[in-house]
Parts: sequence; C-alpha cells; structure tokens
Amino acid sequence: MKILYWAPFLSNIATIDAVLNSVRSILKFDKENNFNPSIIDSTGEWLTQKDKIENLNVINLYRKEFHTNLPKGGYFRSRISQILIFILSFKRLKNLLKKEEPEFLIAHLIISLPLLLYSIFDFKTKLIIRISGTPKLNFLRKFFWSKFSKNVELVTCPTLITFNKLKNLKIFPESKIKLLYDPVISINEIQKRKQEKIDNSFSKKSFILSIGRLTKQKNFPLLIKSFKEINKKFQTLNLVILGEGEERYNLQSLIQALNLEKKVFLLGYKDNIFNYISNSKCIVSSSLYEDPGFSIIEAGSLNKIVIAADSGTGPSEILDNSRRGFLFYNNDFIKKTI
Repeated sequence: MKILYWAPFLSNIATIDAVLNSVRSILKFDKENNFNPSIIDSTGEWLTQKDKIENLNVINLYRKEFHTNLPKGGYFRSRISQILIFILSFKRLKNLLKKEEPEFLIAHLIISLPLLLYSIFDFKTKLIIRISGTPKLNFLRKFFWSKFSKNVELVTCPTLITFNKLKNLKIFPESKIKLLYDPVISINEIQKRKQEKIDNSFSKKSFILSIGRLTKQKNFPLLIKSFKEINKKFQTLNLVILGEGEERYNLQSLIQALNLEKKVFLLGYKDNIFNYISNSKCIVSSSLYEDPGFSIIEAGSLNKIVIAADSGTGPSEILDNSRRGFLFYNNDFIKKTI
C-alpha cells in the first residue's frame, strides 16, 4: 500500500520531525511490509535533511532544485514562497497522483494545493489532512476549507484542544475529524543523543533553556524581559535560546538594550537539542500558541521541569493545568503561575 506525504517547508520546523517520525513509525510496526510510505520533495527542501531521510523513500517533484532560491524569513516572504510552490507544483503533484495512485496522500503543509486538486480532478487516492500547528482560520482559509471539505477522507489533529476547536467550527463533518498524537518520542535516540557534549562554554554554566524558531509566535521578548527580573535574584543563572529566524536582529537588540549580552545567548539552530535539554535547569516556552509543542514533550521525556505560557493550545493540554509542569498567564510576566 503506497502512502505519500506532502509537507513543503521553508525552514527548520517541528513538522519535519512529525513527518519523519510518522514514516518511521509505519516502517517500524509494519512487520509484513504491507505499507510503502514516501515523502514528496516539492522544491528540494528535503535535501536539507539528508542525514534524517537516509534509508527513506523520497520522490522528487521538481526538475531542478530551487528551494535555496525561495524567499525566506518574515510573513510576506514566506507567503510569496508558498504561492510559488503552489503554482510550480500544481501540475506535477497532479501527475504524480495519477501515475502512482497511492492509497493515501497525507498533507501536512500548504494543504490548499491538494484541496484544490481534489476539487478539480478525480483521484483514486484518499486525502488525509494533518493539522500541523494551531491553524489560523481567517475568513479566506475557513471558506476554502469548507468549500472543499467533501473531498477529504480524514482530518487528524495533534491535540484534543485543536480537535474540539475544529469540531466546533463545523468546517469538516465531525465523523471525519480524528485525534492523532504526533509520534514525538524515540527513547533510544534521546538516550543516545543526550550524551553528546554541548558547547564547551556552556558545559559548566547554569542555564534555563528555550527552543524554537526566532519568530513572533515564540514570544521570546517576553522571556528575555522576564529573565532580566529573574537574574536579579539568581545571578549565576543564564538563558540559552536555540533556534534561528527572522527575529534574531530584534532579539539581539533587546538583549543589548537590557545589558544581558553576558547572560542571554542565541545559539542558533541545533540538530541535537537533547544534550542541551539534559544539561539545563528547566525548559521554558513563552509561545503565544503551540500545537502540540515538541520541545515540551521532549523535555518531559528527560524528566525536566517545564514552564510554559497557558496559551489554550498544546502546552496547556500537555501540562494539564500545571499538574505536569508550571503554566503562567499567556503573554504576561507580572502575574504568578497558574
């Protein structure tokens, strides 16, 4: 049984691991080799994940890789790139589905393309929409999803909160909406990678850790301002942020303005985060929203204390009203934890 995954991405995001873990889970538990999962590479984005896709099937949709030339960083640049991917992949994805006739197409990102294709052409392949992250349902997206929902076989949600939200919006028939948690944890991999050494300059430092792309969604200014107050009491403590993104310059300017250059460190993207989690005092998520929040789950697997914004999304559900960690009021560092 052929299964194709459609998840075009522009930069390092949690959805990449969600797709990879899903494919690996199928291969791991398919003892009779009944399933043949493959990842569709729309522009060459999966070439940036060479180490991770080793031994996995990848279908190139492009004639020549152009992922490196796509505009990246910021809302408008990312939208331009998504439009380009949509246009350039339209015919190629249609032809692939007609030729390969997989049993399922699982769409994680830029799902507007498969939705439109299924409304125009008759495919034998069943379409599954995977909600990746908290969906921003503006009027246009809500209209688009509602109009083409009849062509969808299933819609899977990574958290109960998103499941209930989507069910209440009545965009898709309730019978088609399913709760399906992301396959995040690989104990053997985590235990192995947490042993790797971190940067020597931090190996003996006491630090709290936050992980995520440097975007407005992650709300790192709140964390940095809060740390300024925390550091007055805990002067040996440092703040380490792992991730890269368009807000780096603004965050660096804020760090300098608060005279925290020797206390707050933006270390960029790290392929291995588990060694940093293992060496940290705790994990903090200041995100305005997450779904589900991979770093929180991964920190829990290493038995680390987790502190997160009560955003009414993934972290709120995972930490269960502060029963499994500590929630604080979303976008507010003055009020106490919930």
